[in-house]
Amino acid sequence: MASLYEIPIENINGIGTKRGQLYRRLDIDTVGALVRFYPRTYEDWSKITLISQTTPGETFCIKARLHTPAVERRIANGKLLVTAELSDGYSFLKLAFFNNKYIKSMLRTTEEYLFYGKVTSSGGTKEMINPTFAKVGEGNAIHPIYSQVAGLTTKQIEVSVKKALTMLPSQIKDTIPKHIREKYDLIGLKDALTKIHFPENADDISQARRRLIFEELLILVLGLNSMKALPSKKSLVGIEKDYTSEFLELLPFKLTNAQLKAVKDCVNDMIDNSKAMNRLVQGDVGSGKTMVAAAVCYTCVKNGWQAAVMAPTEILAQQHFQTFEGLFRDTGLRVALLTGSMTLKQKRLVLADLADGNIDIIVGTHSLISENVAFNRLGVVVTDEQHRFGVRQRSDLLAKGQNPHLLVMSATPIPRTLALIIYGDLDISVIDELPPGRQSVDTFLIDDSKRIRAYNFLIKNIESGRQCYIVCPAVENNDTGLTAVEEYAQEIQRTVFGNYSVAVLHGKMRAAEKDDVMNRFVSGEIDILVSTTVIEVGVNVPNSTIMMIENAERFGLSQLHQLRGRVGRGSDKSYCILVSNAKGEEARRRLKALCCTNDGFKIADEDLKMRGPGDFFGSRQHGLPELKIADLAENVNILHDAQSAAKELKNDYFDYENKDLGGLRAEVRMLFNNVGQQLN
Repeated sequence: MASLYEIPIENINGIGTKRGQLYRRLDIDTVGALVRFYPRTYEDWSKITLISQTTPGETFCIKARLHTPAVERRIANGKLLVTAELSDGYSFLKLAFFNNKYIKSMLRTTEEYLFYGKVTSSGGTKEMINPTFAKVGEGNAIHPIYSQVAGLTTKQIEVSVKKALTMLPSQIKDTIPKHIREKYDLIGLKDALTKIHFPENADDISQARRRLIFEELLILVLGLNSMKALPSKKSLVGIEKDYTSEFLELLPFKLTNAQLKAVKDCVNDMIDNSKAMNRLVQGDVGSGKTMVAAAVCYTCVKNGWQAAVMAPTEILAQQHFQTFEGLFRDTGLRVALLTGSMTLKQKRLVLADLADGNIDIIVGTHSLISENVAFNRLGVVVTDEQHRFGVRQRSDLLAKGQNPHLLVMSATPIPRTLALIIYGDLDISVIDELPPGRQSVDTFLIDDSKRIRAYNFLIKNIESGRQCYIVCPAVENNDTGLTAVEEYAQEIQRTVFGNYSVAVLHGKMRAAEKDDVMNRFVSGEIDILVSTTVIEVGVNVPNSTIMMIENAERFGLSQLHQLRGRVGRGSDKSYCILVSNAKGEEARRRLKALCCTNDGFKIADEDLKMRGPGDFFGSRQHGLPELKIADLAENVNILHDAQSAAKELKNDYFDYENKDLGGLRAEVRMLFNNVGQQLN
């Protein structure tokens, strides 16, 4: 396959410079890339329907001849319209094609055709607009449908793919060794490529997809293994002694066994001088990740180095700063805060002390990666809520030192299989138990019929001195039917909550406005905070005991669980009320699953089954290659098989004298080079 990736797309007959540019907009620049451009779906032309049995608004395949020849004419704006009338021998149907000058010459009254498209009705007459078609007896009954760009139709792509497949050598070297194919019941590569584009039946599609999905996941797993096998940069940060016991004496409580295990993992990584620590500590909401970070920072500082803690929001950075400052107040450790809202004078003082080594632990937002930030002896970098930061931001902060240690924290529970993919370059520690006294949150699902009852429950809690969140999915009312924060807050302030303080928080507000609202909520000035999901991350308001979430069906389970984690942080009983009028069985089942458990890992597994990995991958900041055909949620069983196969191939794969796996190594390099990962 590698040689086809060296042949420009323009070498295919019928693709010139102009059309080649269109293909490049689809990231197809070579013949090999076109062969690997898989159909997004298929049209089944095997089920032929009589015109009289078609219903407007639905898609059908009909077999018919032209009853009248195709006629061209110009209509408004100079557009070309080609019309004709079809007959299947019993009934008639009109055809209409827009802006296709070739249609008239392609349709003849002497031929019989299959037409595939949506049937519409105009003035009681059935018609098809821009259907796809082929002569009866030409091609397969199942037609591939490809992703397109303007100026390039799926039919044109199909024709080009057919030509590209003829350029494959008669015998191609399979990327997957024969014994692996036989063990996992996989068809050969050439067979798979032919069947994925031009299947004769549904079984062909199934066989081809399984083979190509397996191959793609095998390549991904081997690539991640190769990343792990790359020589790790040795950290110049010497950590000689473990100060965990001394740190534990500072605490008025005991850490859980899971927290202690995570701290031990991190400290052992730092004491191991062969490489820098590169670890993810993953824990559910309230599992105590901050104490793990504090312990790691303490050991690092006591060994003579500085620590940097980066949080995604100012309010969370301030919260971490207050925690660290209180914890280390009598230890001699110097803790400072650096955020964008500080005055220039305040920033200059902090930056000077940081550069001179007068600050041991700096807590901040992305301000920490500014060019003017310099450390004296940076030893460890901690990033909180890693999915909120891009890979580049993490790297920019690491560049402030001489390959310092890295601790990544995430409160988004991720199934371990998926975590190994998303954080393939990190070692993983999981905090899978909650500290004693942590409140479970009772969760209820209601519809509008119980809204007043829910509002009265909020009032009862507010009268008892508690505070509440109400989460809405939209900022503004844009006719989507979603509840918007601004209008919602105004409405409840005007009506049912007129005697209480209601405030609004959303992402379109200026940072200073958001911080002011959040600080007033923390101080107890605000009774009800109506917010979008900006409160999802990290904010700790122990006095808030109720969260009400509108249009709950619009959120993923993991996100709902994160939101729910904002309550239940104090000693008082807390509640989460999910409001949804969704009638669909699937939506109700998802939301009821949240009512049954507070275990974020169980919820993450359920979310992965129901919604796929979108909630975990977010905006694709993880820097891993994009998959073309595999789906990590849908293809978990195949992923397990691919991981097993990767283990079987491990010794041969990393034996670079073994040429049998050269093609597989080339595919791995190509996949990862696309995202800037240079592998051997």
